[in-house]
Amino acid sequence: MISVSEITELHAATVALWHTQEIANPYSGFLQAVCQQHMFNYLLWHEEDIARSPNVGEGRIAAVKRAIDGYNQKRNDGIEALDACLIRELTDRGVVLQPGAPQNTETPGSAIDRLSILALRRYHMQEQADRPDASDEHRAKAQGRLAILAEQHHDLSTALGELLDDIFAGRKRLKVYFQFKMYNDPTMNPYLYQAGKGRPD
Repeated sequence: MISVSEITELHAATVALWHTQEIANPYSGFLQAVCQQHMFNYLLWHEEDIARSPNVGEGRIAAVKRAIDGYNQKRNDGIEALDACLIRELTDRGVVLQPGAPQNTETPGSAIDRLSILALRRYHMQEQADRPDASDEHRAKAQGRLAILAEQHHDLSTALGELLDDIFAGRKRLKVYFQFKMYNDPTMNPYLYQAGKGRPD
């Protein structure tokens, strides 16, 4: 069975590690796919920080915006890859769906993505709670938000564990839904193909 605790431990450990060391993915199997998807959330998070700085020039902002688009595409591709990995695992284990097994509104890949973002939010909120140059009021505000984030993380982790239990017991159906992002496709983005940069045949 896929371990939710291993997933959340990976998220927390790599967020802390990547702030001090080069980004790396030493994992194997399903956790390798989890780490890969998490990495794009990490990169996306920090580009978003730069994009909101009033002291960054227009040229840098344009480069950041392109990086954000690219990382966001890879983040979504990673969600689909996680669900595809789980479907292969279900096939390998010979899991048989129970008659009338319902489908969840959110896939495990989407929940893992949300846990990844929560790990990033908790790390950076902890930074705010620990800031020596901030006021007591600021640190107290961050500490209060940390408590809420911890509760959200617990609830989502629990829900993901229950969903995985149901899926691997055949009580719920899992499908991969492809988002088919159009803005990065020169044959699907009207601004690009109408400009003759990717006109379809």
